[in-house]
Amino acid sequence: MGRNLKWSQPEPFQKLPGGHPKPVRTAAVLLLMVLFPPFIIFIWYTMIHLEGSVERSYRFFQAKGIRGLRDVLPQPTILACKIIGVFVTFEAVLLIFLPAERYVGPISPAGNRPVYKKNGFVAYMVTLAVYYFLWKEHLFNPGLVYDNIGEIFSVLVIASYAGALLLYFKGHMAPSSEDWGSSGNILGDLFWGMELYPRITSHFDIKVFLNCRFAVMAWAMLVISFAIKQPALGMFGAGLACNYIIYDCNVQRLLFINSNGKCRIWGKIPSKIQLHYVTEWGERKHSLLLTAGWWSVARHFHLAPEIGLAICWSLPVLFKHAMPYFYALFVTATLVDRANRDDKRLKQKYHKFWEAHCKRVRYKIIPLLY
Repeated sequence: MGRNLKWSQPEPFQKLPGGHPKPVRTAAVLLLMVLFPPFIIFIWYTMIHLEGSVERSYRFFQAKGIRGLRDVLPQPTILACKIIGVFVTFEAVLLIFLPAERYVGPISPAGNRPVYKKNGFVAYMVTLAVYYFLWKEHLFNPGLVYDNIGEIFSVLVIASYAGALLLYFKGHMAPSSEDWGSSGNILGDLFWGMELYPRITSHFDIKVFLNCRFAVMAWAMLVISFAIKQPALGMFGAGLACNYIIYDCNVQRLLFINSNGKCRIWGKIPSKIQLHYVTEWGERKHSLLLTAGWWSVARHFHLAPEIGLAICWSLPVLFKHAMPYFYALFVTATLVDRANRDDKRLKQKYHKFWEAHCKRVRYKIIPLLY
């Protein structure tokens, strides 16, 4: 049944915004897959070897051309493979074996409801505790991560291509559920994936592992490793404040949803907009839009502290070069685009109710600014 099933909504490759012709979308995906790995190496070389000077980096590559990229390309090493391999194995074990509540996700296009293991926060705390223990007992030097970050990048680039190919063949040969399909374009299938919920047995969700366990946990460990290598923890207090606001925004939203609006936010009964809408299957639904707490400051205010956090990570280097602020600029552009797309999608879904919400909560991300 599953092998001949088509997506019950527009195929993934054709959901790219903008309505561009298929050749344009194909070229865009190809460029992303081909150009991003060398771009990562360019950033690494500029930051590590040229003190973040884009001008010096430009002069270097202008003089040497593509050969310059080959000359500075960090080669995969056994040590880099060991660091990644041990971390991947450890996080996989935590995902599978840590005690967890059962969390049921939303209904999928094919009518399935994915089941998740809700043990991410416990896994995060265990990861931090074990990492601290290994450091304090001199069993592992976190500074090695910084010293070998170029080699780690190279291993990850190779692994990402290999992983995409494996998921592509798995999607064709052994899809995990009926939520799968092909866009009719090999590059599109490689880039977007064939399956909505790829799994290995019922206990290991590949998407959750790659996004939430490997990537997010590694992100935290990279920050800690680099901080250990460089004792200056500038903007530490501001960064903690941003982290807290992100956390509290999500807490308020979940509290509001789980209590159906019958709760207190910032000590008050929260204001809300009651709405109804029709799904793509013709079902009439009722819901609530929160307009209190952080969600009264801006419609997507939870994105503002994420931008602030990225800026906090860059500010300690001051303003000698622009490259250290690449991540902050990239995150800002990405999240502004995300807010715009969310507004457009929610307006199409809720119509006049979303317009009423926009009148009540005027700003998208940052009050008085945007």
